[in-house]
Amino acid sequence: MSEAERLFEKFGREFPKGTVIFREGDAGNEMYVIQSGKVNITKKARDVEKVLVTLGPGAFFGEMAIINQKPRSASAVVLEDARLLVIGPKTFDAMIRGNSEIAVRMIKILAQRLQEADEQIENLMLRDHNSRVVHLLTHLAAKGRHVPGGILVEVDPGTLAQKVGLEAQQVSEVLSKLLRARLVREQDGALLIYDVNRLREFLEFLEMKEKFGDI
Repeated sequence: MSEAERLFEKFGREFPKGTVIFREGDAGNEMYVIQSGKVNITKKARDVEKVLVTLGPGAFFGEMAIINQKPRSASAVVLEDARLLVIGPKTFDAMIRGNSEIAVRMIKILAQRLQEADEQIENLMLRDHNSRVVHLLTHLAAKGRHVPGGILVEVDPGTLAQKVGLEAQQVSEVLSKLLRARLVREQDGALLIYDVNRLREFLEFLEMKEKFGDI
């Protein structure tokens, strides 16, 4: 039996697609580690359910309820059938105290999440929906895959709408503008950004327009 199988036998549970693992505001004292499948972490903003991040195998979530003993700050919904390790407070404490590598990895991931939260707050402060979509695309490009012709960002319009807290129709309108301007192109269920520097310049133009209006 492999190490992953032994861990699942001891701590594992299976969650079918669509399962709400916990909701924002719930009490909780367990964290989760994804062995397989995907989980969306979502938060409600202005009556819109916004996807903060989509997590896959190897990622963990829900740890803040153990660390600060406060209600869940976001919701977790299974995007694809998942096998999760469910870790309680005592096991979590033993893991952190007994393995410095786990502790350092967790600190790095929490720091990364804090940076992503700052970027999301910055995005939500933009009033213009064009700016929100372009702002997010410039940040996603930094994590995108370089391919012939540009940078491929693995995001579809529906997920994009959830991430920026807009209606799908609003995002479609923005993408249509970007397509006409030859800044992006839809490709295999993802978006190809031709030149991220041109996209940043367009974002600067939108921000100036939002600040000063049409002259």
